Amino acid sequence: MKGIEAAIRRKGFRRLAGVDEAGRGALAGPVVAAAVILRDGRPIPGVTDSKRLSQKRRELLYKRIAEEALAVGVGIVEVVTIEVRNILQATLLAMERAVADLRVSPHGILVDGLAVPHVNVPAFPVPGGDLECPSISAASIVAKVSRDRIMATYHQRYPIYGFDQHKGYGTALHLRFIAEHGASPIHRKTFSPLRHMSLPLATPGR
Repeated sequence: MKGIEAAIRRKGFRRLAGVDEAGRGALAGPVVAAAVILRDGRPIPGVTDSKRLSQKRRELLYKRIAEEALAVGVGIVEVVTIEVRNILQATLLAMERAVADLRVSPHGILVDGLAVPHVNVPAFPVPGGDLECPSISAASIVAKVSRDRIMATYHQRYPIYGFDQHKGYGTALHLRFIAEHGASPIHRKTFSPLRHMSLPLATPGR
């Protein structure tokens, strides 16, 4: 086990949940967080920061995490709440929901980054934790795969935007589709550059 997580476990926090999010920087779709408690704190071989893995490898590891972890929780916050609360507060809410979704309660949580959610156990911020802590690495994979599946579903409803390709992030292709077709109901219209555009509202199925 890598150093930070092992050190915190030695302080008595035997059952730690790693927490991470996906979709914070996207222009469309929800922000999704995951919480993962590894069984006896044992790392799962091959699990690392989701951004370093191919989609196929993430899917395989997602299945293995679901089978081998002590508990997995997922929290989802949709666009309407992101727009009202702002993305930071929506991300923290997604993390809170992910922790609440665990079938067993952790003694503490490890969170990738500096901001931590409001939960009823100690929370430890770990910048770069998706590489440093095995449980956060596992959470990063679960969050990413869960969100990608949601965006694939949205692609069926709004095929003109190519959500199956860019997953709602601000790629050149995505921005071109927005300019051509306007914003959909799942676009974050308070985000730049959308908030500077005057766009018609697209209709489902276009």
